[in-house]
Amino acid sequence: MNTTALVILIIVVAMALAVGAFLYFRRRRTENLRKQFGPEYKHAVDQYGDQRKAETELAAREKRVHKLEIRSLTAEEQARFTHAWKKTQAHFVDEPSPAVQQADAMVKELMQTRGYPVADFEQRAADISVDHANVVANYRAARDIAQRNNSGKATTEDLRQAMVHYRSLFEELLDTQTPTTHKEAV
Repeated sequence: MNTTALVILIIVVAMALAVGAFLYFRRRRTENLRKQFGPEYKHAVDQYGDQRKAETELAAREKRVHKLEIRSLTAEEQARFTHAWKKTQAHFVDEPSPAVQQADAMVKELMQTRGYPVADFEQRAADISVDHANVVANYRAARDIAQRNNSGKATTEDLRQAMVHYRSLFEELLDTQTPTTHKEAV
């Protein structure tokens, strides 16, 4: 075999290995994102209409949230939020509509206390999805019901369901463990 053929063979093998490695790492990235984001992965693909765009967005969310200073609650904060949530749930019996509004505000306050930015709902949902992917769909559903409630278009059953959704996110956010994905845990 002459030198030119050997060089071409080495280049072809190197390119094949590079393509194989690229495809392997891309597939692995997809699997990791699907595992981390759970149902939120499908939501992002549906939202962006393209798997690669969705994966780019999910990776950007993860990077953005890693820069945040998400913290655990103090024992006092946890007790205060727990007490306030119990009052909100009790308030639901007599006045469901205001109780749902309180639940929405309380989740927002809890997120802010933990260190999440809270200016925009979609940004909040995206940020929450990094560490709480399994309940972010509940947050979106609760928020949708709360908005219908503000328009007078939510039934009492809808409001009850919103409270259930808010409670699932609230309980996860109330957890005193700081997610291990953030810089302070590293």
